[in-house]
Amino acid sequence: MDILQTRKSIRKYKKENIEQQTLDYILKAGVRASNCGNMQLYSFVITKDEERKKQYAPLHFNQPMVENADVVLTICADINRFNHWCEINHADKSLNNFLFLNIATIDATIAAQAITTAAESKGIGVCWLGTVNYMADEISKFLNLPDGVVPVACLTLGIPDENPPITERLPIEAVVHYETYKDYSDEDIKRFYKEIEENPVNIGYVKENNKENLAQVFSEVRYAKDGNEEFSRRYKQYVERTFIKE
Repeated sequence: MDILQTRKSIRKYKKENIEQQTLDYILKAGVRASNCGNMQLYSFVITKDEERKKQYAPLHFNQPMVENADVVLTICADINRFNHWCEINHADKSLNNFLFLNIATIDATIAAQAITTAAESKGIGVCWLGTVNYMADEISKFLNLPDGVVPVACLTLGIPDENPPITERLPIEAVVHYETYKDYSDEDIKRFYKEIEENPVNIGYVKENNKENLAQVFSEVRYAKDGNEEFSRRYKQYVERTFIKE
């Protein structure tokens, strides 16, 4: 429980390798994760070669941890393997649809979280890279992913070379609803986000971006509408071409 309550993203790593035995333990945790129907609709692609990591970095907007980590682990939703199994057993291939894109994405995400927890239990630092969602098509080509395999999450893993503070989170009452969903009043929202908004780091972000508040930093700078819509269009085209065959 201490690991789950105190986890933090590690972006700086020592130039040391993760022992293969430790890496295998971490990957097996992902294989043992809960999943739909025990179909295990996910695959893991490991990037360790130094030159390959250099080539991979631009697809993650040149975030330095891609090159500095010992392992870059791309976790994919994968119906290709299951479809192949069906094909050689003269069974219908029935998963090439939006429903199973969602199911396989959930399976892959659960596996990614299991991997994260297992890694941190062994003292390995982890950072999740959201860029995989923006660059799915390009990453797919780089990793030679066949149709039916979509990158969902990317984790960097390595021996930590930093000990950053724990990132703030919303209070539990902000996210937990009993029996039915209780919508928020303006006062609820102000109270729940008060600590995050008053964090000195976040106050700095507001000033740096010449905005009035943190919400504007998120919605107008970090995740601006125009960029969201363009990346959304590209992602939709990619999954319709490679995964969904309805």
